[in-house]
Amino acid sequence: MCRSIKTLRPPFTEAVTDDDVRAAALQYVRKISGFRAPAAHNAEAFEQAVEEIARSTAQLLSTLEVRGGRSSARPAG
Repeated sequence: MCRSIKTLRPPFTEAVTDDDVRAAALQYVRKISGFRAPAAHNAEAFEQAVEEIARSTAQLLSTLEVRGGRSSARPAG
């Protein structure tokens, strides 16, 4: 699932931006909802899901420990 989402932690990605996190969240929501772009009546739910997943992703990346050290893949912001 979501093969186009890249891994956002070292050693796969050294510098992760907020845009990287949001792009991954958007791709995930698109995949599970089946919508590339939601209809107007679903836009708010779609956007809320993207924001929640982006927040959770940023939290995960900021707390991961990679090979005994803290992850350096913390999103900016």
